[in-house]
Amino acid sequence: MIPALQSNRRTGKPIRQGSRTADVIFVLAALLICLATLYPFYFVVIMSISSPMEAAAMNVFWYPKGFYLGSYELIVGDAKMWRAYMNTIIYVTCGTVLNCLMAVLGAYPLTVRNLAGRKWVVRYLLIPMYFGGGLIPSYLLINKLGLYNSMGAIIIPGAVGIWNIILVRTYFSTIPESLKESAFVDGASHLQLLFKIMVPLSKPIMAVIAIYTIVGIWNSWFDALVYLPNEKLHPLQMYLYRVVVQQTVDLKMLSMQDAQEAAASMLSNIQLKYSIIVFTTLPVLFTYPFFQKYFVKGALLGSLKE
Repeated sequence: MIPALQSNRRTGKPIRQGSRTADVIFVLAALLICLATLYPFYFVVIMSISSPMEAAAMNVFWYPKGFYLGSYELIVGDAKMWRAYMNTIIYVTCGTVLNCLMAVLGAYPLTVRNLAGRKWVVRYLLIPMYFGGGLIPSYLLINKLGLYNSMGAIIIPGAVGIWNIILVRTYFSTIPESLKESAFVDGASHLQLLFKIMVPLSKPIMAVIAIYTIVGIWNSWFDALVYLPNEKLHPLQMYLYRVVVQQTVDLKMLSMQDAQEAAASMLSNIQLKYSIIVFTTLPVLFTYPFFQKYFVKGALLGSLKE
């Protein structure tokens, strides 16, 4: 720790490092940024639990007015929403596993020093990372491969992330060569070295890739809009898109029971939209703490260390 005050050798008076005014300005700026960042989600939460009439009149700003959870009851009772939840879990699980696996398999050969053309392969990978064929060629490719209107259209195209490969390659290069040579002396193969030594030592960068992939897939809806005409295969964000943007889902008809229909007739679609936004966002927010231990370290070493 660097002391805040240091003694002047000549006068013996303490010398303050920095400016108290600047500290106050920075703290206030940080608070304003936090408020601007967190308030939109806080606003959605209080709108979702306020009285339907207050929410419909947009009279809720700083605290919930009234207390009502009927909209959440209607959402929980919607079978289509739970189907979309299950589809999203499948997409996230398969996509994350494939992304991590392909990143490891693609990065390890690029760290082998005697691999011919290694530098040229790295430079070649930069081209498709910045330049793509576009939507129409991608659509034609998915159709020709027979993936259209199937879960594979969401999982397979995103299985290989070039940026993830570069991150893992950079992180692998930080592992001492002496450790690799010792493993080869003991008779280990490349696969044994990779999965028994290098991957366990690479938990930070694996956590970075996992959280990026989870958040990306969880928030994705456009691919489903293009490749999945079957609503039974739609992910959760596509369902949310239909509710909030297209408004093709009548939230007042989420329940078929008489009592719930009577309550739904008094609800506003506005409040229900806020409720479903909260319901679909919380799971991915709760995911980050499990990766926080490795996230900062992996992001710094994977992107800056060369």
